[in-house]
Amino acid sequence: MNRIDTDGVIFDMDGTIWDNTTVFAASWTRAANEMGYDIQFTKEKLMGLFGKTMTDIADACIPDKDPAKRYKTLELCEEYEMKDLVENHTDTCYPGLEDTLKELCKKTKLYIVSNCQSGYIETFMELSGYGKYFTDFICYGDNGMGKADNIKGIVEKNHINHPVYIGDIQSDKDACDQAGVDFIWAAYGYGKSVDGYVAKIEDIKQLSEIVSNTL
Repeated sequence: MNRIDTDGVIFDMDGTIWDNTTVFAASWTRAANEMGYDIQFTKEKLMGLFGKTMTDIADACIPDKDPAKRYKTLELCEEYEMKDLVENHTDTCYPGLEDTLKELCKKTKLYIVSNCQSGYIETFMELSGYGKYFTDFICYGDNGMGKADNIKGIVEKNHINHPVYIGDIQSDKDACDQAGVDFIWAAYGYGKSVDGYVAKIEDIKQLSEIVSNTL
């Protein structure tokens, strides 16, 4: 397995840090039905949608010609998923996450960049108690910017000289290509394949084995 020298590991959220698709399938179905759509969301369907920006998700899954209605529906999906996430008492983080974060923090600084809504990363940190392991984070909902631009932004803001991003789907890899950042593929996540990576892991616990910082 390749060893990666880095002074900053940037994480994706869904499919990389945790998996809430079982919880959110019910949230999204409830929201869509209340908005008048006969849609049934499943875990598998959400896996194919997550990773996109929220407007792109709305365009892909809400069958309405009116964009305002599509986006309003997604806002209700977000509202219900956040409510259900807080009320859910099941740990949805991938097994071994905290031990991995502890080990990584001994070597380098950790960050999060996601295409999620504002408040989602903060909710993860509050529910898990893992906020103490991360130096900084940003998401699409905070500034309306896509993942590539937010990766660039967090790298520049925190003066990361040799960043690496860990994500699970092709669009994560594409964003890294645009941002000029190395990509580690979390093959345990939602994506079935990506077109390239500097390292591939089948379990999040492997991340602490391949990351080093001799810079």
